[in-house]
Amino acid sequence: MEEKVVSKEDAIYNRSERLLGRDMVEAMHSCRVIVFGVGGVGSWCAEGLVRSGVTHITIVDSDTVCITNINRQLMATSENIGAVKVDELKRRLLAINPQAEVIAINGVYNEQTSAEFALDTYDYVIDCIDSLKDKASLLVNASRSGARVYSSMGAALKLDPTKVAVAEFWKVKGCPLARALRKKFKASGVYPRGKVMCVYSDELLENRGCSMECEQCPTRCPKADADDVGPGFVKGQVNGSLVHITAIFGFHLSGMVIMDLKKRLK
Repeated sequence: MEEKVVSKEDAIYNRSERLLGRDMVEAMHSCRVIVFGVGGVGSWCAEGLVRSGVTHITIVDSDTVCITNINRQLMATSENIGAVKVDELKRRLLAINPQAEVIAINGVYNEQTSAEFALDTYDYVIDCIDSLKDKASLLVNASRSGARVYSSMGAALKLDPTKVAVAEFWKVKGCPLARALRKKFKASGVYPRGKVMCVYSDELLENRGCSMECEQCPTRCPKADADDVGPGFVKGQVNGSLVHITAIFGFHLSGMVIMDLKKRLK
């Protein structure tokens, strides 16, 4: 009897196929996903997608690895400080599946660069952007692209993993970032079209800022701006965050893609 030859990619996703079935794995292989922002949330989202079976993924971020990223960002280590984040994450994702198509864009999404991103060529657009203005722009444009849009609300100042939840954007409660976005949409009169499902937490802890003196910080990371992240955050301070929260946010987002694909196959 001739022995069946199993490809390396089939072997990688053997456990995924045993749970989800071949049709679902093929659906994940064929779908196209773009993740904007690959920090504490986006990096784990990308990891969850590729490990589960997504093989066409674009990652977008303009930042470099900072020493203060190490406590929560997937690709950040003591050995790659200063390296381009998307390049480091691409290396990681290809180490998981060398056959995956990983497009790394060292750039930002904003009103000036929006035309560079063909959002209508993707099945899923995942927003993990920190900037309030750029986040609002992406949600408005992505919601008109025909892609499914999933968004991360604020993961900083969170400690309790049981508080992490999923809701439609207009039903998110207790999140300063969501509140600031809603205020911005109402002020402009321009809104996302249809439903945008969001990962959020209504837990809000005291802002303790950054423990490092900026003049002595070896990486001189930019400080947060209260105008950019909304009420509840202190201007000129970096908000604390932990990996067990940011990773849960990211894995929720990757799981939402998988669940939606499964639903579409029914």
